[in-house]
Amino acid sequence: MTDGDYRTEHDILGEAAVPARALYGIHTVRALENFVLSGHPVHAALVEAFGVVKLACARTNRLLGIWADDPAKANAIEQACREMADGKLSEHVVVDAMQGGAGTSTNMNVNEVLANRALEILGEPPGAYGRVSPADDINLHQSTNDTYPTALRLAAIRLLHELEDQVVTLQEAFQQKELAFSDIVKVGRTELQDAVLTTLGREMGAYAEAINRDRWRISKCEERLRVVNLGGTAIGTGFAAPRQYVFRVVDTLRELTGVGFARAENLIEATQNADVFVEVSGILKAHAASLLKISGDLRLLSSGPESGFGEIRLPQRQAGSSIMPGKVNPVIPEAVTQVAVMVMGLDHTVALAAGLGSLELNPFLPLIAVCLLDSLTLLARADETFRRNCVEGIEADETRCRAFVEASSALATALVPALGYEVASSVVVESQISGRTIHDIVIERALLSEDELAELLTAEAVCRLGMPQQFGRSVES
Repeated sequence: MTDGDYRTEHDILGEAAVPARALYGIHTVRALENFVLSGHPVHAALVEAFGVVKLACARTNRLLGIWADDPAKANAIEQACREMADGKLSEHVVVDAMQGGAGTSTNMNVNEVLANRALEILGEPPGAYGRVSPADDINLHQSTNDTYPTALRLAAIRLLHELEDQVVTLQEAFQQKELAFSDIVKVGRTELQDAVLTTLGREMGAYAEAINRDRWRISKCEERLRVVNLGGTAIGTGFAAPRQYVFRVVDTLRELTGVGFARAENLIEATQNADVFVEVSGILKAHAASLLKISGDLRLLSSGPESGFGEIRLPQRQAGSSIMPGKVNPVIPEAVTQVAVMVMGLDHTVALAAGLGSLELNPFLPLIAVCLLDSLTLLARADETFRRNCVEGIEADETRCRAFVEASSALATALVPALGYEVASSVVVESQISGRTIHDIVIERALLSEDELAELLTAEAVCRLGMPQQFGRSVES
């Protein structure tokens, strides 16, 4: 490389060489030297949200008369912000997602990219900051401490919408299976032991309801994230920002996004604390718990297939072994399980990072951003692949379900409302000793007629809330 391949930029620490055509600048170069950690760039959703936040700030400044004598500069800055908001400049935000400084490296990387892109639009070379400055123009009346958490909230809201869409379709997939399997009677189990009869449809319906509850929780998260500290600058006092700017900038952000953002009543408190991210992350953990439980159930119900439960068949996605012929593993539930476990771990990290804030600022927002945005992305992808590659293709093995019903003591439990516990127990004991079926013993002992016994074993009967009066004992009013 020759000197012509680089430009020299200055900061308070001195000089540094920056690639000549790079849209980033010296602050980004320092960050690239200091933070070689995760190897992952800042989440694309956060970069795009930053573009929107910077656009809101630039437009507010313009409304207040900044750059009135240079409308071309104002236009170029706004165009650059829109391009970042549209994802066209994400590749130039190159700092590591894990960084010290409460997100300053990300904010400065964004500022430099926007300034240099505006310079390109104006026909100026990168680094000509006398024309458009990353600090004096792009970051005007702002701080990392109000723009970063605001961008994080916007990014999280957008990803929450994507997650909610996936949760809805996953819920609907289970509801479809609830209808498809509504007439398939099977053994219900508690503590992995035979308990009472139910239907496969009822099991699927329970999963659908759990996911529906997650959907409701997730839909409420946006309310927690709408309150922002934008305009509070460094610690929430609005230092170095005009009063009119502080009052107007959130309104501009709301107009640009269509999200009901509101300025925090206490900007100092909103700058100090990150507990809202803990709350949202907790909701994500609840959804992860649902996925963990359901994935485990599907693995059990499809286990075997010959020597396990084998009551359902999952779609066969790939060969399961390099040595065992014909083996196919439940890879989709296994993958979803791993996502769920990871999200739970990320939630714990969010809580720790939020609690480690000190005095007027939380320095660990980059860690919170990594964990929260990754959780949102992972869950949305897990829900989508769970639905598309697994749930929609689940098939029932009705024959096996029926065989388990006929062989299980759960059949005797279904007789309790009609025969009482003691008589039903005696039937089970006799069946175990003689090897004869419970059905045959009940009929031979004339405990119930064929029709009465069949009625107790229909899908309608095992799903009925309570028992018809003719099968129960008299109930005193």
